[in-house]
Amino acid sequence: MSGSHARVLTIDELEMDRPMALIDRRRIVGAHAMISHVTLHEGFTVEPHAHENEQFAVVLSGRVRFSLGEAGSADDPEREVELVGGQVLHLPPWARHGAEAVETSVILDVFSPPSEKTGVDAG
Repeated sequence: MSGSHARVLTIDELEMDRPMALIDRRRIVGAHAMISHVTLHEGFTVEPHAHENEQFAVVLSGRVRFSLGEAGSADDPEREVELVGGQVLHLPPWARHGAEAVETSVILDVFSPPSEKTGVDAG
């Protein structure tokens, strides 16, 4: 979905897909960025992965535990962080990360560049 004219979109009216169990996703894909509005239901997990996209995970509500880095890496050691509503995780391109919804959470993911597949599509 892209074009040269301004548009007004309503998140609840966007097509929803479920690329994995326990996730509901609605996306807006532009020429240079993509927004994914996702609901991660309690117990959702995605294994650690990395992708070329820069990503901002804006936690709107709930609580999500992210695994970051890689075991044994001196440059980017493995660690966990837990984010709640109002916090943002910035992931540079190729930053290794995984996630677990500690409780049902709503996240606005911003990806650049846009892509058909993200870490939740890799399964």
